[in-house]
Amino acid sequence: MFISTTDIIPGRNYQIIGLVRGNVAYSKHFGRDIMAGFKNLAGGEIKSYTDMVSEARNIAEERMVQEAQRVGADAVIATRMMNDTVTEATIEVVVYGTAVKFV
Repeated sequence: MFISTTDIIPGRNYQIIGLVRGNVAYSKHFGRDIMAGFKNLAGGEIKSYTDMVSEARNIAEERMVQEAQRVGADAVIATRMMNDTVTEATIEVVVYGTAVKFV
C-alpha cells in the first residue's frame, strides 16, 4: 500500500474512493507513570512515553491501511495524523487520508 502526505501522485492516474481512517485510544502503563514521574524531576525525554506514542501511531496507521485494503484502494494520499489526550492517562491517535485506486 502506497501512503503519501501529498495530495497527488505525479505520473499516476487514479480514481478517488473516499476517506479512510484508523484510530486507537492508548493508555499509559502504571509502571511507565512511576518512571516518568522520576524523569520529570530530572528533565529530558521520557522514552517510555515516546515509545508509547510511536506504537499508538503505528497501530492507527495500520488500521487505516486495513480499511483502505477493504475498499480496494491501491494507495492513500493526503494522509494526516492527529493525536489528543482523551483523559489524563489516555491518548487517542487518528490517521486518515483519501483512498485511491490506480487506473
